[in-house]
Amino acid sequence: MRLTTRSAALLMLPATALYALFVIYPTTRSVLLSLTDAHGVIGGSFVGLANYREAFQDPQVLAALENTLVYTVVVVVVQNALGLGIAYWLYNSPAVRTIARTGLLMPAMMALVAVSYLWSFIYSPVDGPLDAVMDALGLHGLETSWLGDTHTALMAIAVSYMWMYLGYTATIYLSNYLSIPAELMEAAALDGARGWTRFRRIDWPLLAPSLTVNMTLSTIGSLRVFDLPFIMTDGGPANSTQTLSYVVFQDSFKDFRFAYGTAVAVLLLVITVIVGVLLTTVLRRREVAA
Repeated sequence: MRLTTRSAALLMLPATALYALFVIYPTTRSVLLSLTDAHGVIGGSFVGLANYREAFQDPQVLAALENTLVYTVVVVVVQNALGLGIAYWLYNSPAVRTIARTGLLMPAMMALVAVSYLWSFIYSPVDGPLDAVMDALGLHGLETSWLGDTHTALMAIAVSYMWMYLGYTATIYLSNYLSIPAELMEAAALDGARGWTRFRRIDWPLLAPSLTVNMTLSTIGSLRVFDLPFIMTDGGPANSTQTLSYVVFQDSFKDFRFAYGTAVAVLLLVITVIVGVLLTTVLRRREVAA
């Protein structure tokens, strides 16, 4: 049966209507709200770009932006490096591949609230397992209040996040590994390409698709992180773990400055879109070049 323009439009209508209702309308409404001085979701007077000008001069927003960027860079680099290393090991260890892959995905199935409380217990300075292990190893100088120290709190949260999604990242890389033709690997082995040489010459170029997916997902997820800082530290100590998403929550639902909080949310959306588009464009070009 030939698909006509009218039939195609009718097929697209339900999805388009839902997209407009749950994406386009809320986004448009948020942008309009950010241009007012409203203290709720309705009302307020038009103030133009005043909220955005205030946000660019707000020390709390600027500090949260710095925390968010530092957190994102650390998570993206470390999570992808470890995930790629695990995928490489699993690809070369078929005997343990299935059971290990199942175990790696289990943390990603947990609720963020459960992960937050689990790692809060691990980091606890009062009988926490981490400090107990360091004490047993004689590393007393490294014991600290991991979530109560401004120098370690943000990275402690980053470790929790990476633990949760590391298996997911490794599984994507492993799937790409398993899609590489076995004949190609055999030919590389016959040519003497092994270890680092094989990885650099064969594996790395062919893993470009999974690198694009993992880099994009981990970057977007890190930029909008909220749950872990909110539950584990409530933005502390001394605002050292406040992210842009946390500031949006605080301004909107604690200080009841909905318009200002929405303006910060719009800025976060713009940053996420710009970074996501640039990252995807660069990585897609690498895929073509590879």
